[in-house]
Amino acid sequence: MISLFEPKPLEEITNRLNNLTIQHKRQWGKMEVSQMLKHLNLVLGIATGDVVVKSNLLFKIIGPLIKKQVLQPTDFKKDSPTSKDLIITNNSLNFSEEKNSLITTLNKFITQGEAAVDGLRHPVFGKMTANEWGFCQWKHFDHHLKQFNA
Repeated sequence: MISLFEPKPLEEITNRLNNLTIQHKRQWGKMEVSQMLKHLNLVLGIATGDVVVKSNLLFKIIGPLIKKQVLQPTDFKKDSPTSKDLIITNNSLNFSEEKNSLITTLNKFITQGEAAVDGLRHPVFGKMTANEWGFCQWKHFDHHLKQFNA
């Protein structure tokens, strides 16, 4: 499984983030590039402990099924649903601030390391291994960077 905890995939994602500009336009979906950066930051913040998203009964029931699908090596579907807590509606975000904040959170995720997330509960998927966290984060970054052709 590809993981953000592996040097090569981390370097690839970091390079793609560094090359991202405000001029990048979405290929699908509703988010602008700054909103996407904030969205990635919030989702990654779940793994670092900086963001708390409450689960509900429905997610607890269907979460294991969704997790099984997410852990497949296939890309996420375009316009996949997301938790309302992770949808960014603010249209006046500062691109540079959002990009820098995301890079800071990414560095924190990597610095905290695999031990910090091994066994950590995801609000939808439940208990996850460090490999699952690293893969899911890589896959989520890859999905949204492709969304902006980066």
